[in-house]
Amino acid sequence: MTPSRKPLHVLAYPFPSSGHIIPLLDLAKRIVSRRVYVTVLITPPNLPLLQPLLLSHAPFLQPLLLPDPHQKRLFPLVSSMRHLHHPFLLSWVQSHPSPPVAIISDFFLGWTRHLARDLSIPRLVFSPSGAFALSFSYSLWRHLPVNPDPGSATSLISFSNIPNSPVYPWWQINRHYRENKKGDPEWDFHRENMLDNIASWGIVFNTFSELEQVYLNHMKTDLGHDRVWAVGPVLPPRDGDDGGSADRGGSSSVPCHDLMTWLDSRPDCSVIYVCFGSRTVLTSSQMEVLTTALEVSGVQFILSVRGPDERHVGQDVGVISEDFEERVRGRGLVIRGWSPQLAILGHRAVGSFLTHCGWNSVLEGLVPGVVMVTWPMGADQYTNAKLIVDELGAGLRAAEGITENVPEATELSEVIKRSLQENSTQRARAKELKKAALEAVAPEGSSQKELDALVKHFFELGDL
Repeated sequence: MTPSRKPLHVLAYPFPSSGHIIPLLDLAKRIVSRRVYVTVLITPPNLPLLQPLLLSHAPFLQPLLLPDPHQKRLFPLVSSMRHLHHPFLLSWVQSHPSPPVAIISDFFLGWTRHLARDLSIPRLVFSPSGAFALSFSYSLWRHLPVNPDPGSATSLISFSNIPNSPVYPWWQINRHYRENKKGDPEWDFHRENMLDNIASWGIVFNTFSELEQVYLNHMKTDLGHDRVWAVGPVLPPRDGDDGGSADRGGSSSVPCHDLMTWLDSRPDCSVIYVCFGSRTVLTSSQMEVLTTALEVSGVQFILSVRGPDERHVGQDVGVISEDFEERVRGRGLVIRGWSPQLAILGHRAVGSFLTHCGWNSVLEGLVPGVVMVTWPMGADQYTNAKLIVDELGAGLRAAEGITENVPEATELSEVIKRSLQENSTQRARAKELKKAALEAVAPEGSSQKELDALVKHFFELGDL
């Protein structure tokens, strides 16, 4: 009689922010659907994001509650996570009846490469950015370019070792890189984290081959191995299980049913959806430009804005004027706080998406095939906007940065109107990318095959 195989078990360790947790949970759902047990390492404040999945995916999906670091800023948060969680996880794994064969951890958690070494298992990076953006980050922190004109924020920095040789003005380079210098603890921390990512066993991207093939190929060449998997877009079906897209990540100030009813009464591709993600707060001047542009444009819109939290104390935070909603009543809706973004973008009435170009938002706009209007403000967003507008041809550039390249309201209103044109080249390209994205996650699609290959590696590790 053949002895029964031990349950195959992997760890999934997200960075404790909703924009990082949600896509890794989406990946975990796909892994457990292939009969692999996944333990999600999560802190108590973020457990509600996981809770809806536990019943529908038990016993294959389980949480492990980690001590809460009680930190907000990136450097203190990740340092505290390492200090608190490394010994905790060593002890937990060593006493587990079915120890994990691998750990998949967020891009920000480079230190888990050392945890994986101590556990004698491989560490895979989960990238919340696309392959183009991560190629840029790896090149930046490995090769350490300098500003040729230290007094200028507009000096151009070329990355000729990356396909298509992207060029950026100095002010668009990662803030942690620009503002600190070697020897500074935070600068050294970010570089060490990136080098640990580069040296890790493999990497999993929430992207798909047809979208970023040239950068995926570059990543394999740059890393010197083929353990690079593109398994995205890892998004739930619009009306699928686990609540589908309506309450993904939170609840809205406007009920999803009311939003869908409002959209139902609008013509196809007549509405622009405006949202800058779960963390970005607009300044007063940005908010004034945006709301004036929406009003002047005359188009129908949904505007989702988030309010400040403790991170924004003392900062300039834009608010919507009291009479704005009254002036646009009938053609504009304002959502304060979280919005059901997938449900909105998937509605036939929505034709374009004004976005900060966070990678989650990029994918959520690509899948329904809307035209994207780009306004990046930091991190990987400039690279994502460059990909959308310059390489994919599926979007229009609206603005860049907080103050650097912000247009007048009348100019922005023209871009908004153009984004809803019926026969534009951008709309045609967006439809092509929608088709490619859906084919990638179909049963025989490229992303499904990549995920099968990844899980096959897990089973091979389990047999060692």
